[in-house]
Amino acid sequence: MGDLESDFNLKVVLVSFKQCLNEKEEVLLDHYLAGWRGLVRFLNSLGAIFSFISKDVTTKLQIMERLCSGPQQEHYSSLQSMVAYEVGNRLVDLERRSQHPDSGCRTVLRLHRALRWLQLFLEGLRTSPEDARTAVLCTDSYNASLAAYHPWIIRRAVTVAFCTLPTRKVFLEAMNVGSPEQAVEMLGEALPFIERVYDVSQKLYTEHSLLNLP
Repeated sequence: MGDLESDFNLKVVLVSFKQCLNEKEEVLLDHYLAGWRGLVRFLNSLGAIFSFISKDVTTKLQIMERLCSGPQQEHYSSLQSMVAYEVGNRLVDLERRSQHPDSGCRTVLRLHRALRWLQLFLEGLRTSPEDARTAVLCTDSYNASLAAYHPWIIRRAVTVAFCTLPTRKVFLEAMNVGSPEQAVEMLGEALPFIERVYDVSQKLYTEHSLLNLP
C-alpha cells in the first residue's frame, strides 16, 4: 500500500476528470470512479483524519464498480444513462430507503456531495496565502457542502478533528507534483475540470428531482 500511495500525484486525478466528460457532456462513470480513486489515495496519504470521508467513499466506489461490471452494465456507462435506466425502471428509492437502498443514483449522489467539499477545499488551498490555516479552509468548505447532510454530533466531531490538520505546505507537498508553487499551478489546471463535472451532475440531478434522495 505504501508504494501505491507514493505513486499518487494530482496529474492522475486531473487526467481522469478531464476525460470524464465526452463530447455530449455525459459524465463517463469509469473515468469518474477512477478520479475518485485518486482522490481517496490523496486523502489517505494525509493520515487517519480524513478516514470518515475516504472509508465512506470507498464503500460507494465498490457499489458503483459492482453495478458497472454487473449484468446491467450497459446502462452504467455514463451518469446520464444510469439515471435514465434507474428512474425509468423505478429502481430508485425517492422517499425512503427500502427496496433499492444502494441504487446507483443514491450512491453517486453521496460521491457528488463529497466532491463538492473537496473541490471547495482544494480551491481554498490554491487561492489562500501561505500562512492560511487549513483547519479554517477545511471547516468553511465542509460547512458549505457536506455539513448540511450530517447530524450535529458528526459535524461537531469533524470540525474538532479539522483542528489537527497539517499545514497548507504539507497538503501541497502531498500532491506529489513538485514544489508548493507547482502544486498550486496544477490545482489551477485541475479544478475547472472537477467543477465542470460537478456542475453537469448537479444539473442532471436537479432535472430529475434527485438531489435529496434518502
